[in-house]
Amino acid sequence: MPKPATDSPERNGNVQVLTRAIAILNHLAQADGGASLTEIGNAVGLAASTTHRLLTSLESERYVRFDAETKLWSVGVQAFIMGNGFLRTRDLVRLARPHMRALMEASGETVNLAIEDQGAAVYLSQVECREMMRTFARLGARVPMHCSGVGKALLSALGEAALIRHVERHGLTRMTARTLTDRQGLSADLAAARARGYAIDDEEHAVGLRCVAAPIFNEHGDPVGAVSLSGPMARITDTRMPVLGGLVGQAAGRIMAEIGGNPGL
Repeated sequence: MPKPATDSPERNGNVQVLTRAIAILNHLAQADGGASLTEIGNAVGLAASTTHRLLTSLESERYVRFDAETKLWSVGVQAFIMGNGFLRTRDLVRLARPHMRALMEASGETVNLAIEDQGAAVYLSQVECREMMRTFARLGARVPMHCSGVGKALLSALGEAALIRHVERHGLTRMTARTLTDRQGLSADLAAARARGYAIDDEEHAVGLRCVAAPIFNEHGDPVGAVSLSGPMARITDTRMPVLGGLVGQAAGRIMAEIGGNPGL
């Protein structure tokens, strides 16, 4: 009788190398301006020699690049190509883009598109406004759900049980003095968002910035993304908020029509 197959030492070693390389890429993806060999090694828990060997291998395939002048490593062009491969499979990004641009023109504010991934909101696309003072979200950046406009829009589309699970797993970290850090308060805020059709980040993620966001639902009525407007408090005033909220809600509706979505509320 044949023996059950077992992983060989070589296979286990290859898996470990792959895991370590992915950890390095994940760290570089979040490192604005690049990172040094020491910083990368410390972040992923590897010796400098091991880190350098992996970086060199990744560099040979153009997944990372090294700046000889600054001595910093950063994400390479091949990683960008792979990222674009993901975006090509996300019809949401392609179909939402014209409506995001129209929303920017109508509001004069920066427009963002985000999805949920492992308990965080991740920015997939952005149309910057023309104002000198404007917000900027790096594509691929992750922000907490409970204090960002896009995150709160996504949470508002979930039931109370799902919200409880989210809070238990991810917590409610305070980002500013205005961050909602108790579940009851957040639940009430999300109920208000559902009633008016859009969520508000009122300096909850960053001081001086406001965001208005609405969820995007698929054909099953499940939230698959959120579209938002963001800008400084000087422009996103209390008086202007309902107008911007209406524009965001209309844009979310047009994007849903493009993907055959159904609010399901």
